[in-house]
Amino acid sequence: MSLVKNLLATTGAFLCALSLSTSAKEIEIKFSHVVAENTPKGQMAMKFKSLVEERLAGKVVVKVFPNSQLFGDNKVLEAMQLGDVQLAAPSLSKFKKYTKKLQIFDLPFIFNDMAAVDKFQQGKEGQRLLNSMSRKGLQGLGYLHNGMKQLSSSSPMRLPSDLSGKKFRIMSSEVLAAQFHAVNAVPVKKPFSEVFTLLQTKAVDGQENTWSNIYSKKFFEVQGHITESNHGVLDYLVVTSKSFWQSIPTDIRKEVKAALDEAILFGNSIAAQKAKEDKQRIIDSKRSSITELSQTERQQWVAAMKPVWQRFEKQIGKKIIDAAVAAN
Repeated sequence: MSLVKNLLATTGAFLCALSLSTSAKEIEIKFSHVVAENTPKGQMAMKFKSLVEERLAGKVVVKVFPNSQLFGDNKVLEAMQLGDVQLAAPSLSKFKKYTKKLQIFDLPFIFNDMAAVDKFQQGKEGQRLLNSMSRKGLQGLGYLHNGMKQLSSSSPMRLPSDLSGKKFRIMSSEVLAAQFHAVNAVPVKKPFSEVFTLLQTKAVDGQENTWSNIYSKKFFEVQGHITESNHGVLDYLVVTSKSFWQSIPTDIRKEVKAALDEAILFGNSIAAQKAKEDKQRIIDSKRSSITELSQTERQQWVAAMKPVWQRFEKQIGKKIIDAAVAAN
């Protein structure tokens, strides 16, 4: 009898020790992104890592993989569903396979400025969109800014007709393709990594991008003209797998989310500052002339591209489009 008691006691002690060992095991978060560490996204990722290390030492460890070291944006979401990566921040255009609703951010002239973008994203419909891919196993955690998009070209662009017949590189997006078709331009879907060479060799006539991308990737050096159109937004969605997120104990998950929210605010403040500084750097370089549109000229662009909204209204949802417009 005493032998049985001793055996049970030993087994119980072992199971208790195993339970403590398992509960003490660190939760690993691999954060994969495609840009350099000195970009707003890169700095946001490192800020998140430092906040987690400070507040959740021994409980959660964050490993950041910049510059597509683990996965590119085209593969990272599949890898996330397989559990090979836990956090990523692809551009909002990358999610069309999982939901059509996020195409709201590709619609031309839907937002007047970043303040409107922020208001929509933090509002009811914007927050609801974070859950729009839950059936596909993905959970949005927050929006990260890059900025408003401008148009660059090898020739001046003041009116929509100035784009007629010209080739413009775009991300893989039906909405962006429709945007350029609306002004009789030719959209060319090509990877971001190829843009500089495409512009330099004149394989395409122009492209759309934020001030920080136009400057950091030196597009302004091979494009003589930039129109400050602010016609669209280029933002990212910080995303995780639903199963991983729900596997984190509630108290720890709350702390991780708080650290992420703080890191996103930090990244967004850097993005806003960088947009101003990089625009000025382009002006100072005198390599590219910047065209500012008058209100009357801008209205011509809006009138030319606004029909794109109606084309994608059923896919996105009228309620979401109305909320985006109201944010202005």
